Amino acid sequence: MSTVTVSESTFGETVAANPIVLVDFWAAWCGPCRAFAPVFEAVSQANPDIVFAKVDTEAEQGLAGAFGITSIPTLMAIRDGVVLYSQAGALPEPALVNLVQAVRDVDMDQVRAQLAAGEAPADQ
Repeated sequence: MSTVTVSESTFGETVAANPIVLVDFWAAWCGPCRAFAPVFEAVSQANPDIVFAKVDTEAEQGLAGAFGITSIPTLMAIRDGVVLYSQAGALPEPALVNLVQAVRDVDMDQVRAQLAAGEAPADQ
């Protein structure tokens, strides 16, 4: 699946309807964002079962603010509605491929148990 653009009005339904969503917070004026875009697109093509979403932080300032995005690009990985990863900076393709696999490998029962106990999920 190629990347999809999400907005404040579609973000929630996108996350709710898909088990894994990777989100690229970006802006057109951001050089590193433009450099990361082909990497994000290539990995999205190789993982058609995952939603690769893009949020234009200029157009969606409310959504960027809700997630505390202060630097772009910021990549976020959400699985079953839980943010497992959120980090600023463009990743090289091998690192993004590894992140996708790490998100797939997370034991969500363990994450839910940690959340129920009031603990933050361990960094993946």
